[in-house]
Amino acid sequence: MSDLFAAAGLENQAPQPLADRLRPKNLAEVVGQDHLVGPEGALTRRIASGSLGSLIFWGPPGTGKTTVARLLAHETKFTFVQISAIFSGVAELKKLFEEARGRRAAGQGTLLFVDEVHRFNRAQQDSFLPVMEDGSVILIGATTENPSFELNAALLSRASVLTFRALDDEAIAKMLARAELLEGRPLPLDESARAALVRMADGDGRAALTLAEEVWRAAAPDEIFDAAALAEIVQRRAPIYDKAQEGHYNLISALHKTVRGSDPDAALYYLARMFDAGEDPLFIARRVVRMAVEDIGLADPQALVVANAAKEAYDFLGSPEGELAIAQAVIYVATAPKSNAAYVAYKSAMRLAKEHGSLMPPKVILNAPTKLMKREGYGSGYAYDHDEPDAFSGQNYWPEALGRQKLYAPAARGFERDLRERLAYWAKLRKAREEGSGS
Repeated sequence: MSDLFAAAGLENQAPQPLADRLRPKNLAEVVGQDHLVGPEGALTRRIASGSLGSLIFWGPPGTGKTTVARLLAHETKFTFVQISAIFSGVAELKKLFEEARGRRAAGQGTLLFVDEVHRFNRAQQDSFLPVMEDGSVILIGATTENPSFELNAALLSRASVLTFRALDDEAIAKMLARAELLEGRPLPLDESARAALVRMADGDGRAALTLAEEVWRAAAPDEIFDAAALAEIVQRRAPIYDKAQEGHYNLISALHKTVRGSDPDAALYYLARMFDAGEDPLFIARRVVRMAVEDIGLADPQALVVANAAKEAYDFLGSPEGELAIAQAVIYVATAPKSNAAYVAYKSAMRLAKEHGSLMPPKVILNAPTKLMKREGYGSGYAYDHDEPDAFSGQNYWPEALGRQKLYAPAARGFERDLRERLAYWAKLRKAREEGSGS
């Protein structure tokens, strides 16, 4: 075997992936994460302050989490130790902690990088707490999952979460330009193929460099690939629709606005476009639920029921049958009467709550579980609506300092037409009873 390696000229040098050879040598070379490592970035400020603290790096694959952890260790002169939660157990952790304590006693800090930290169970996550608290290690845990759901509260309370963003087209383009400089040759791609390769990477820098390597391996001298040829080379279909960029947002916007505009035919067309492009049906189903509450509301309360049922049907049936349930929901919401009155009323209520702070509700509608509260007038004079004519007392429930407000103005369409008449009737009763009581 050694003779074979010698014949190939590889006895002293194992092949090294382009992504490893292009790994940044300092934080300034990291692309796509300026909010962390730029001049005013969160990590830049921490390094300048001399207080790094334990961190959780949260973000999609190929965005630089491991690289940044290594560079932080270099910047802070800490010993860098890397483990993966997939392959590490309790015994290895104990050994690492003892070694870290030894280094601390000798005046040397340890930066412990844990990849896939969310894979550790609760007990394993708790084992980090003592060495984090006594300063034996600075923990940097990397995860692609939401830390709020996957990590213990105790661990999160001792670490700051920093979010890594999927690389945008500009960041991917910078990485490819650096790769060409390192290789000393341009990628054999025309303009359309280069743009397609960037889309194929889907915000993953490592994937972009792996694709670039495949292209260089496949190219004959002086050969230039177009987008179709690129798709053949990498054995994957070039995206006609980028789920993270303009195509995604354009089509979901078109779907939403055609539903709001009560055009079921156009809505079905854009829905089909999204299905054909490979959009996640559950993303669409969630958006249809949003349409039901934002653009239909109480004009047709059944719209929310139908939209939720479509999501449940897709969960139950899967693809491709489940898509029909979503299509049915899209037709329903597109043909339903429209009203954003509930949406507008909710936003007005939130604005009112923020502007006026913690106003006390009137004592008449507050319970009085203690004698003291009864003496203070809590609940005094409360009229039980079911005992009143028309089951309506007409009492004023607003804080005295604020006075009665009108937030919800139902439209004269669909079921809200009935609500509009009901509210007008109650307003008439309330006015008559206020005038009758002399208030």
